[in-house]
Amino acid sequence: MSIITPLRPIMFAGTGSDVGKSAIAAGFCRIFRQDGFHPAPFKAQNMSLNSYVTADGLEMGRAQVMQAEAAGIPCQSDMNPVLLKPTSDKSSQVILNGKSVGNQSAYEYFMANDKQALFTAAKAAFDRLSAKYSPIVMEGAGSISELNLKHRDITNLRMAAHAGAATYLVGDIDKGGIFGSVYGTIALLTPEERACMKGIIINKFRGDARLFEDGKRMLEDLTELPVTGILPYFRDIYLEQEDSVSLESKFRNAAQGKINIAVVLLRRLSNFTDFDRLENDPCVHLFYTQDPAELEKASIIIVPGSKNTIADLLVIKNNGMAKAIVAAHKSGKTVVGICGGYQMLGASIADPFHVEGTLESIPGLGILPVSTILQKEKTTLQCQFTFSQNGLPGTGYEIHMGDTEVKGTPSPVVTFADGRMDGYYLDHKTWGTYMHGILDNEHVIDHLLGQYSQELVDKRLDFQAFKEQQYDKLADLIRANVDMYQIYNTLKF
Repeated sequence: MSIITPLRPIMFAGTGSDVGKSAIAAGFCRIFRQDGFHPAPFKAQNMSLNSYVTADGLEMGRAQVMQAEAAGIPCQSDMNPVLLKPTSDKSSQVILNGKSVGNQSAYEYFMANDKQALFTAAKAAFDRLSAKYSPIVMEGAGSISELNLKHRDITNLRMAAHAGAATYLVGDIDKGGIFGSVYGTIALLTPEERACMKGIIINKFRGDARLFEDGKRMLEDLTELPVTGILPYFRDIYLEQEDSVSLESKFRNAAQGKINIAVVLLRRLSNFTDFDRLENDPCVHLFYTQDPAELEKASIIIVPGSKNTIADLLVIKNNGMAKAIVAAHKSGKTVVGICGGYQMLGASIADPFHVEGTLESIPGLGILPVSTILQKEKTTLQCQFTFSQNGLPGTGYEIHMGDTEVKGTPSPVVTFADGRMDGYYLDHKTWGTYMHGILDNEHVIDHLLGQYSQELVDKRLDFQAFKEQQYDKLADLIRANVDMYQIYNTLKF
């Protein structure tokens, strides 16, 4: 039996945020898996409101969950040991090794002395992961040349140096200024940091890459690094998005000829990955809106999760969305709440421990007969359940800091094997649940859409098979446009 030679870690660092690091890392996870290796993703610190719960009940960022899926392995919190979940413009909840360690302001987090402790924890997580997988596919965060932050950074080249990672700089040519961003980034590195760099990947190139041959040579002369690949801009490969930056590119209006589903666009909207399955359903046009007039055009309205439920509830009460949601419910449209959205649909939300802020209570929308009290401790669980309306099994996960009490007779949306119940099912068009991922279950989708569409059977989407196809397409795209021989040469010990 042949033995696969271990490879050095590889890191994809960036000239800035949103240059495509997460997608490229996912593509390489799939390539290494296809080539017979046993890769795993790693990002020391993430900032995102999209999170997931591992099998052992630990919380981590969705980007590394997606990358682990591309690698064909179960996710674990060591893949993302530090997760920051913004609760306001100036503070975040800090998740360390899968568990919340409280809220910190941006100043406290970036200026406090405990960054060394976080870096130590991140290195330990990497070491545990690298003992089991090879190669580790690492992702940087933002720009690697933020001079005022580098000495406190725990994600980029300090981590690459610890790992001994072959590091590739990713630049987004679609943003413009590729020469300044790439050359400036490299020029600001110290000699020790410069020694980590093995090449440059130009991402999001529109048109014929042969037209950039002169530019490629210029960049190589300027930086003394090879341009290892020029990846084309693509729209035909679907990948789960990491954070709310991607919401800017999503639909904002209703459309003709499909079932219109409106997701209420909250300021602190979390886990919009709950709607990926619907977004790719051929029967559905899913859009995000904070416009009551657009909300009225939808047949189905979903109130999503929020990292600051009370503050977001205040906003939608002030901008007319709350009134529009109640009116839609009264007119017979479908209204569903997920996690924080479930809490909002109830009679009241109380925050006696000031988990979210100074406001201790607020009336809800009054659609469901439930009331919520926010708690100090967070519930994080992977779940197997029975969907109450058809008795079929399903899977999902819980991430919430509230206890919700039903007034009157329970009418659960799901029931767990141990007898616990979750959510409230008012009728076939009105229900709420804490269960993230419930809309990834085909029979729940059938229940949601069945009353609006007769085409479900003919157009059923196998979402897991669909995602596998996307990872393979991404791997093919990278192989066709990146010098894989050069990549593998830099990963030899």
